[in-house]
Amino acid sequence: MSNDVYPRGIKLGVDVGTVRVGLAICDPDGILATPFKTVSRDAKKNSDVRVIVKQAAERGAVQIIVGLPRTMKGEEHASARMARDYADLLVAELQRAGLDVPVNLVDERLTTVTAHRNLHEAGMSSKDHRKVVDQVAAAGILQHAIDMQKARGSDAGRRVHAPAPSEPATSAPTLQAAPGSDPHSSTRGSQL
Repeated sequence: MSNDVYPRGIKLGVDVGTVRVGLAICDPDGILATPFKTVSRDAKKNSDVRVIVKQAAERGAVQIIVGLPRTMKGEEHASARMARDYADLLVAELQRAGLDVPVNLVDERLTTVTAHRNLHEAGMSSKDHRKVVDQVAAAGILQHAIDMQKARGSDAGRRVHAPAPSEPATSAPTLQAAPGSDPHSSTRGSQL
């Protein structure tokens, strides 16, 4: 794949939280991203990563977009490191499954905040947000990426590459909550 184009086809969007991971999917023409599924985060066994890889395989996904939460100043803190580690886990698991599906990190400032606001405006009670907010945020991340791809005529975000074969294998990164964060919250995109 050339750097000048972006893959066309079904894509998955991923919103990584410490407790839940939201998934979204877009149609083959990349017109509309829709919320798809929320998976419980399993930082010890990474079963959620395998669920995403399985969905990518079953749906013939051509790309996976992982949200990279940056601060409003563009800085990266613990949540961004967690998203980067998660993207690395995805690339490794895709490789183990024999799938050549690119994974890109795309800036996702405030998508969770926007998702909560949209759900509130749609009349959903705040206590019910938890069930779907991650997948709504994932849809926001994916929609942003496919809109950028079309506007630019090129890929969006930064591609995550597997480590070179000569690099020593390290243990899988563990994903931990940012210091002072609520482990039952997925609002890590709202930090300023």
